Amino acid sequence: MNQLSIQRPTTAARDTDRTEGDRSTRRTERVENADQMAVASFILGLLGLLVFNLVLGPLAATLAALALARQTRRRGRALLGLALGLADLAVLAATVLAGHGTIWQLGA
Repeated sequence: MNQLSIQRPTTAARDTDRTEGDRSTRRTERVENADQMAVASFILGLLGLLVFNLVLGPLAATLAALALARQTRRRGRALLGLALGLADLAVLAATVLAGHGTIWQLGA
């Protein structure tokens, strides 16, 4: 007598399916976070041209580099954020050189 047996997926097979779903969810979240980093670097780079370029310039460049490393879908915006962050530092250097090393003068 031949009996037809139905094989149910083992626990390991079900865990593999769940792991694949978790990986794709984590990948999507990672790319979305990278997209947000690209936008933030662009905005911080723009603001850094006007104020606090000592802080905002390196922050914009760092966020842009992280976004590019995490393969953002907003690559152009991340590259602009990187360029603006470096421009912030160039503006800071030009300001320091033009002022002979003094940026602020308190009480003339």
